[in-house]
Amino acid sequence: MPEAPSILEQEHEDFRQTVRAFLEKEVVPHHAQWEADGQVSREVWRAAGDQGLLCFDVDEQYGGAGVQDFRYNMVVAEEMCRAGASGPGFPVHTDIIVPYISQLGTEEQKQRWLPGLVSGELISAIAMTEPGAGSDLQGIRTSAVDKGDHYVLNGAKTFISNGILSDLVIVVCRTNPDAGHQGISLLVVERGMEGFERGRNLDKVGMKAQDTAELFFDDVLVPKENLLGQEGSGFISLMMNLPQERISIAVMAVAAVEQMLALSLEYAKGREAFGKPIGSFQHNRFLLAEMATEAHIARVFVNDCVQRLNAGQVDTSLASMAKWWTTELQKKVTDQAVQLHGGYGYMLEYPVAKAFLDGRIQTIYGGTTEIQKEIIGRSLGV
Repeated sequence: MPEAPSILEQEHEDFRQTVRAFLEKEVVPHHAQWEADGQVSREVWRAAGDQGLLCFDVDEQYGGAGVQDFRYNMVVAEEMCRAGASGPGFPVHTDIIVPYISQLGTEEQKQRWLPGLVSGELISAIAMTEPGAGSDLQGIRTSAVDKGDHYVLNGAKTFISNGILSDLVIVVCRTNPDAGHQGISLLVVERGMEGFERGRNLDKVGMKAQDTAELFFDDVLVPKENLLGQEGSGFISLMMNLPQERISIAVMAVAAVEQMLALSLEYAKGREAFGKPIGSFQHNRFLLAEMATEAHIARVFVNDCVQRLNAGQVDTSLASMAKWWTTELQKKVTDQAVQLHGGYGYMLEYPVAKAFLDGRIQTIYGGTTEIQKEIIGRSLGV
């Protein structure tokens, strides 16, 4: 079967071996227990930091590797998918949240937070979604009132990844109720701030080991030193960073598609019915042919997106295209893999069943498929 041309160099493949060995030693043996616990251990975060698997794009002066190359992020996502490691929220931390601090933080903020984020001592979250506002960020109600040297923060957030374990939470809030999207700002709330409470660890369909929480802010005093970027610039900052988040999700989707194809091929060659491998039946052979074709298209597409991201050429529309198309493909191919496996595909001891549950969120978080299509449609002038 022809493979898409690789965009990886030898150093990326060497890094892959490091990631794979780490996951096999530090993650896979513990994952079932973490799923029962509803969260991973803090120790695995520190172990990942020790191995240099977190925030490699952070400058060396703050403890990072200073490598601005999203292909390393891609390798981590691929290996986590291969290992079925849906628990550790490393991609959320590295790909999505820490870049806000790297790009928007003052020198004092970077020195205060980045070393701990790189080492895994500090775990991050970003709080956008509210009980009454999801993909429509302009509908948020969480408010922060300027009191001179600090803000008073009130509101509630939900579906927050890393919500239980997080030490730093970037809270999307409204600092000016009358300014529309220009009234949105980003405040960093730290563990232990009075009035900051975590609700329950939410019981999700899949990704059971990934802590996802409700967060509550009741008159939390947030010092002005914790304002990230300029007051009122939060919405623009979100729009600038969301493309990388969506490419990150697309990378995970394509890795999942390739994993489902590999597992389906293995099963189709080994499982027999009526005296011959089930892959030899025309329906299954055609199905596998379609899966292989779509996996190839998806790989070429996401590789192009990653190269464009590295070159600073990914716009909002392209990221939305990648996000919706690859995640919808993941959903379809995973469902096909479950069907092909028959009864075994419905058993959680088989990775296809777990992938079916863990992957269902992909078309929802990071902006739903419908929102992505709306963004693309507007870019087309319709």
